[in-house]
This record gives sequence, structure tokens and C-alpha cells, in this order.
Amino acid sequence: MKILVTGATGFIGNHLIPELIKSGNEIVATGSEDIRDLDRTWLPEVHYIRHNINDGFENGFDFFLKPDKLIHLCWPGLPNYKGLFHFEVNLFSSYAFIKNLVDHGLKDVSVIGTCFEYGMKNGPLTEDLVPEPANSYGLAKDSLRRFLEELNHHIPFSLKWIRLFYIFGKGQNKNSILEQLKVSIERGDTVFNMSGGEQIRDYLPVEKAAEYISKISLSGNASGIYNCCSGQPISIRNLVENFLRETKKEIKLNLGYYPYPDYEPMAFWGDVKKLKKLIGEQ
Repeated sequence: MKILVTGATGFIGNHLIPELIKSGNEIVATGSEDIRDLDRTWLPEVHYIRHNINDGFENGFDFFLKPDKLIHLCWPGLPNYKGLFHFEVNLFSSYAFIKNLVDHGLKDVSVIGTCFEYGMKNGPLTEDLVPEPANSYGLAKDSLRRFLEELNHHIPFSLKWIRLFYIFGKGQNKNSILEQLKVSIERGDTVFNMSGGEQIRDYLPVEKAAEYISKISLSGNASGIYNCCSGQPISIRNLVENFLRETKKEIKLNLGYYPYPDYEPMAFWGDVKKLKKLIGEQ
């Protein structure tokens, strides 16, 4: 089986590609970077085709060597969740890209969504909740899902929508809280400024996220929306304190320095019953 992965050189893609290689399938990886500028251990084991998602093509299915499946990770501009470019540019670029492949023969599509599609809901979030996105990123992702579901009424293909929650690990964005904490410690700071830390979130190691994405995408039984998360709520403060304890580092936490974000609720996490049923975990 041949699998096309967009956004392959990004944070999640860099962990997903090795996971897919283990499955024994042929991988076509794409990104906007010149292969000469890339330093990825998996490059010799894939077909890398450079492509900017904003650039069109006549037949993307042929261009990407007639893949059996697509895993669409590509989404420029994160972690700016409020930018209008999410629905002014990214939404339409992604839809046009996927539609072109489906029009020319692609039969299986997996797309990365986001927990921000749920909006300002608190508590455990199940896939059947009505989305009410409260920022541009969530709005654009939810709109793309709706566009693709409508397309699916006209052209038959398998559609899997994988909603990521909070992912951490090697290669994550430097603006993430744990990466900022690492930098602060390495710099020798005695104090780390943060919010009050009482927000409840759902965090998943990127290696586990890659495993789940692979299993959902490759499954012949999967369809519809899946939460991709741990299902275990944890406060930001406990996340930071656990990191310090596990790494045996010390730094004073200046709690309450930053205000709480206005684009997400105080306490939410994912329900993983549907995911666990699919992958056979209890």
C-alpha cells in the first residue's frame, strides 16, 4: 500500500513517518522544504516530493505517484490560533488539494483536526458533540471537515477526521510551555513566569500520537471523527511540576504572571472510548 503524508517534515510528521515505515507500506512524503535542506533519518526510506500546498497542479493523484491513502497533516502558521489566514488561505488550500486527489482517484483520506473545533465547552469532550469553534483555527478546521463531508456525498471515499488535543515531545514548537520551561532552565533563570496553571488539559506524547494516527489511518474499519488524546485530564501546573520532578530540575514557578487564554475553556479533555475500541485497547 502507498501512503501519501503531507506536512511530513513538521513536528508530528517527523514522528509519524517512522511509525508508518514500520507498517511495511510505501511512503510518499511531501513538504515545502528542499530535500537538500532536510536532516531527517527517514528520508532514504521514502519518496520525498517537494510541494507547496498553495501551488496547484492538474492531477495531484498522478503527481504523488497514485497513493492508496492520504494522511493530511499540513497546516501552516501554527501556533497562531487567531490569524484570519486559517480560513482565508489554509482552509481553501487544503480543500482544493484534497479534492484534486479525490477527483483523480484517491479513495482514502485521513485529516488532522483539532480539539479547538469543540469551542468553549468544559469537561470530557466526545466526538458527537456539536462543534462550536471559538477561534480562527478551530473554525477553519471544522469548515474543512464539513466541506469534505459534503464532497463525500458526491464522490465516494473513506474519510477519517483525527482531532488532536495537546501534543508534546521532541521537536515541538518553541512557544509551547514545556519548551519555554526548558529554555528558561538552560539559561539559568531562577524564576519561570506562567499563568496560574489551573487550566485542565489533555496531553499526549508525540510518539503515542503518531501511533494513534497511524492506526486510525491504516484501519479498514475506521470512519468519521476520532479524538486523538490521552483521555487523562491534568492541570498545566501539574504538567510543569511533573516535568521538573522527572528531570530533577529546580526553578521557582511565578504563578499568575500571565492571564489565562481567552480562546479556550478552563477545563477540557478528550473522551477516548471510540479510539480505544478501534485500536483494541481497554
